[in-house]
Amino acid sequence: AGAGALRSTVNDMLRFVRANADPTSQPLGRTLSMTHAGRRPGPAPTVTIGLAWHRLAAPSGRTLVWHNGGTGGYRSFAGFDEASRLGVVVIANSAVSVDDIGLHLLDASIPLAPIPKQRVAISLSPDVLQRYVGTYDLAPTFSIVITRVGDALFAQATGQPRFPLFAESEVDFFLRAVDAQVTFTKDASGAVTGLVLHQGGQNLPGRRR
Repeated sequence: AGAGALRSTVNDMLRFVRANADPTSQPLGRTLSMTHAGRRPGPAPTVTIGLAWHRLAAPSGRTLVWHNGGTGGYRSFAGFDEASRLGVVVIANSAVSVDDIGLHLLDASIPLAPIPKQRVAISLSPDVLQRYVGTYDLAPTFSIVITRVGDALFAQATGQPRFPLFAESEVDFFLRAVDAQVTFTKDASGAVTGLVLHQGGQNLPGRRR
């Protein structure tokens, strides 16, 4: 497989963005410009895909050329305004995307993402937490396994790392690693029968095995 990333510094990223924002001033200017051209449709009507770049037709009429990256609790964004040649680099030691920050800095007509609700964790007894331990199927090939270690509850989705869950109430929990919440559901007798995963604006139910 080809290289998935290159280790670098923010100053190197700024130099790279500067070269792409003003390719006519670079020895490889023609080559850089060729990478900006849209070659395939993107995930939305306003987006096309170039060579390692996304082209976004912003609501203001500007064309923004950008890309992002992320691994192991870090996120990055690099982009520029094709007309004004304004360039932006955003890096963060966070698992949360910084795309909205980079795009907003390039074009104020693109709003920042809403700030997540500040959540406060409460303590529940190990006996209460133990009731939720089990496997919950959200799809034929996607499940969430809930485990308990002492007075802590953990969730691990198919193909993903295990993350701690924090209680907001006896049935409502949240994750700090990602913007996601879990609500456990019970039947009339009080037995735990399932959960609902709240993430990305979706509410995905899962049935307990």
